[in-house]
Amino acid sequence: VQLQAFGGGLVQAGGSLRLSCAASGRPVSSSVVGWFRQAPGKEREFVAAISRNGGSTYYADSVKGRFSISRDNAKNTVYLRMNSLKPEDTAIYYCAADWNLITSRITYESSYDYWGQGTLVTVSS
Repeated sequence: VQLQAFGGGLVQAGGSLRLSCAASGRPVSSSVVGWFRQAPGKEREFVAAISRNGGSTYYADSVKGRFSISRDNAKNTVYLRMNSLKPEDTAIYYCAADWNLITSRITYESSYDYWGQGTLVTVSS
């Protein structure tokens, strides 16, 4: 299984970006997929996740109402739409997937077995 995260870039505060996490080797439709981020000098933190059937989504309080996670099973891809970006959203964003994860562990990075390489998001003020 390989995950490839892309779509990062430089954007002004208040702007939007859409990150993509493309999977190969296994259908993401049967996996939990999460997005995490790591800002300079900080630990990696949970951002958002989507359940296996896509019926449930989970967000960190810091991004709730601004970010939206979704999946396109036909493209085997999960997206993270980020609106109203703030300078504090600047980080490397990683996607992760797991096919055996239980919902109660969805915000823990240790719960995910497969990780993408990360994509850098820089928000200027």
